[in-house]
Amino acid sequence: MTHIVFFVVAAAAPMTAVVGATPPAFAFGNGAGVPGAFILSGILYLLFSVGFTAMTRHVTGAGAFYAYISRGLGNGAGIGGALMALLAYFAIQIGIYALFAVFMAGAMESLGVSLPWWLWSLAVLAVVVLFGRRNIAISGRILGLCMIAELVILLFLDIAIVMHGGAEGLSLAGFRPSEVFGPGLGVTMVFVLGAYVGFEATAIFGEEACDPDRTIPRATYVAVLLITAFYAVSTWAIVQFYGPAAVAGAATENLDGFYFAAAETMLGHWSVQVMNVLLLTSLFACLLSFHNTLNRYFYALGHEGLAWKSLSAVHETHGSPHVAGLVQAGLVALILLGFGLSGADPYTLVFSWMSGLAVLGILAVQVLVSVAVIVFFRRTVHQRSVLTVLVAPVLAMAGLVGAFLLVSSNLTLLTGSENPIVLAFPEIVIATGACGFLFAAWLKHRRPEHFARLGRAFD
Repeated sequence: MTHIVFFVVAAAAPMTAVVGATPPAFAFGNGAGVPGAFILSGILYLLFSVGFTAMTRHVTGAGAFYAYISRGLGNGAGIGGALMALLAYFAIQIGIYALFAVFMAGAMESLGVSLPWWLWSLAVLAVVVLFGRRNIAISGRILGLCMIAELVILLFLDIAIVMHGGAEGLSLAGFRPSEVFGPGLGVTMVFVLGAYVGFEATAIFGEEACDPDRTIPRATYVAVLLITAFYAVSTWAIVQFYGPAAVAGAATENLDGFYFAAAETMLGHWSVQVMNVLLLTSLFACLLSFHNTLNRYFYALGHEGLAWKSLSAVHETHGSPHVAGLVQAGLVALILLGFGLSGADPYTLVFSWMSGLAVLGILAVQVLVSVAVIVFFRRTVHQRSVLTVLVAPVLAMAGLVGAFLLVSSNLTLLTGSENPIVLAFPEIVIATGACGFLFAAWLKHRRPEHFARLGRAFD
């Protein structure tokens, strides 16, 4: 179970989420209320996990959300969900490649090396592909080492702030309802919910886990609780350092150095150097985790005959879906080149736009999963309680729909742009799912035997 949890928490990328993603949440979102937003998100995903993991014994394949939606709502909805999930993971992965390039370019410029940001993105992409060919246990150990180092340095900072007492004294600032539900919560939720993207990896690796009926639920709950607790505490600590009244202004004035300034004051200059290095390793760990997740989506589509059959090929030595890895990496490279050659800014355009699109995509998929859980257990003989198969999924579905609408209404604040493409992100996500459903309808009409076999790979 340990290496599966490492994959999920590494996908959340502690250093990336805290140092890279929460400063704009403080600056442009609900300010001091960011810690409470993590608690809200944690509760939402714990509710979601109740029904999600209840289906583990019924769906143990590598298809994850695709397999769950197909089992509950049919193959048409499953294909639509799979396309939305692919859109979401591609978007967040591209955004993180751009973010890596920003910090890598900054580090190398201090050494006198200056290259276009997209070259650094392509360089780390090549390394990620190489590591992705290794099996889950080896990759899990690598991600685990990176994650532990990130947790340690951030915990040092948290403890130092608590011992110092904060700018205005220690308080519950950050968790008060007036702060959490203040203006800008929708913007904050993009970055907060983004910290949970990828936690479905617990189910994706079900085929590779021993005793998945017990391992996958435990890994899911542990991962969600770890993400929620650590990020809530870390963001609460930084609120105490700057003070609830000043934290939003401090983040606005110094997005890149928001946490580094606190670390230098509390721990000394050495901590800034360590955090800079760990930020790059955190980004790399996050990219490796998403790369492996996307590989298994491609594997599932190839295995189902919905895409090139060779995508389901596995490495003779490591057992990884290496062909899927090469194909999806090639697509990522083309998109990064397109952004780079068009002169797009890697932080304000690529990262912010892709974050918004990714969160909307994954929220839409998770709504479908919640509905699928409800439908599946209503027509299946089981011994689960009504709280597990109905109440929790319904509450999760309502919360996820609310989050989707909240994020959709704050896209202009999030991206700082009224570009028609940005404003159309919700429609793009929904249209992607509709295209999958229409493709399934065509497949059912033109190739009914193939359509009837869909989903059996996950029995």
